[in-house]
Amino acid sequence: MTGESVSTADLERLKLIRNGDKEQLTFSDSEMERRLSLLRKAMAEAGIDVTLFTSYHNVKYYSDFLYTSFGRPYALIVTEDDQITVSANIDAGMPWRRCFGDNIVYTDWHRDNYIHAIRETLKQRSVSPRRVGIEHDSLPLDILHKFQAALPGAEFTDIAQAAMWQRMIKSDEEIALIKQGARVGDLGGEAIREAITQGVAEYEVALAGSEAMIREIARLYPHTEIRDTWVWFQSGINTDGAHNWPTTRKVQRGDILSLNCFPMISGYYTALERTLFYGEPDARSLQLWEINVEVHRRGLELIKPGVSCAEIAHALNEIYIGHGLLRSRTFGYGHSFGVLSHYYGREAGLELREDIDTVLEPNMVVSMEPMIMVPEGAPGAGGYREHDILVVTENGAENITKFPFGPEHNILGL
Repeated sequence: MTGESVSTADLERLKLIRNGDKEQLTFSDSEMERRLSLLRKAMAEAGIDVTLFTSYHNVKYYSDFLYTSFGRPYALIVTEDDQITVSANIDAGMPWRRCFGDNIVYTDWHRDNYIHAIRETLKQRSVSPRRVGIEHDSLPLDILHKFQAALPGAEFTDIAQAAMWQRMIKSDEEIALIKQGARVGDLGGEAIREAITQGVAEYEVALAGSEAMIREIARLYPHTEIRDTWVWFQSGINTDGAHNWPTTRKVQRGDILSLNCFPMISGYYTALERTLFYGEPDARSLQLWEINVEVHRRGLELIKPGVSCAEIAHALNEIYIGHGLLRSRTFGYGHSFGVLSHYYGREAGLELREDIDTVLEPNMVVSMEPMIMVPEGAPGAGGYREHDILVVTENGAENITKFPFGPEHNILGL
C-alpha cells in the first residue's frame, strides 16, 4: 500500500483558495467603497497606517464577510489602498467568495499561523506600519501581545470608536435592508400569534416564528447565507427577562406572554417585541400593560433629530415616576440597529439611556422598547415590553414596525 510521506513541518502555512466564483454580496461595490473611504479618512486623520479589525461586526461591516470563529481568530486588514480578510483553512474558499476584496487563508499546521498571515500580508504589500488601528473594546489581550511581537516598534491605537460612529449613520442601502428586516419580523409575529393556544410549549411557538422568517428571508435574498434568525417566546414567569430563551413551559390561560422576533439578514439585526395575554388579564396586569404602552407611545413621539438619548430617557422616566414604577424598569429605552447580534457587538454610543448624550441625526436607526418587570407573587407579575424600530429622518422619524401593540390588539384566546 502506498501513501503520502509528508511531515506537517513541510505543509504550507498560508493558502490562497479561489474555489468557485465571487458570490453576490449584500451591498453594492459603491456602498462598500463608501464605507472603506470613510474609514481610511479616519485612519489618515489619526495617523494610522494599517487597521487590524478582529471583531465580528467590523469585519462584517467593512468586508461583508461574517465569520464563524469556533475558537479560531479572524481578521480584516485595511491598508491605505487595500483590504484583505484573514480566515482559517477550515472555511476553505467560502470567505473569499463572500468578502469584498482579497482573502488569505491560514492553516492549522503551525502554531500562530494567524499572526504569520498578517505579518506576511503586510510584508508582501511593503507595509511597515508605524501606527496600527485595533479595537480596544473587543481585542483579546493575548492576540494584542502577539500583534505587538509581530510588528515591533509599531504603536497600537484604538479605531473601534471611530468605526462605531461611522456605523451609526446608515446609508440608503442599509436602511432598505433594515426595513425589509422589520417587515420579516412582523411576519414572524403573525406566525407566532397563529401558533399560540392552550397547552402549546414555548419552543413550539418559537419554531413557528423562526420558520416563517427564515423562509421569507430566503425568498427575498436568495444569494445570502441563511443564519442566526431566532425567536424568544416567553410565558408566565419566563417573561421577566428580555433575553430569556424559550423553554418547554406550556402556555396556560391567564398567562402574560412575550413575543420576540429577531430576523437576521446578512448580519443585520432587526426585532419585533410585544406583550400579549392568553385569556383576559386581571385588573392590575391590564393597568401595568397600559402604563407601559403609554411610555412606549410617548417614546415614539420623542424620537427625532436634535434630541439627545439622555433627554429621551429622562422624559420617559417621569412617566414611570408618576406611576411609582421607575424601579421596575429593567434596561434602557432603546438602541441602534445595524450589524449586531446577541453574540457580537453593538453601537453603544447610540443607546437611549441617561448616560448617553449622543444627539439623534437623520439616517440613524433606533428602537423604542420600554420594559418593566413585576416579580412573581406581586399583583400583575411578569415582564411588559413593546418594541418598534424607527428611522430618523430630516424632520422626524419613520416607524418601520407595523405589528400592532397594546391590549386592544394582543389579548388572545377569548
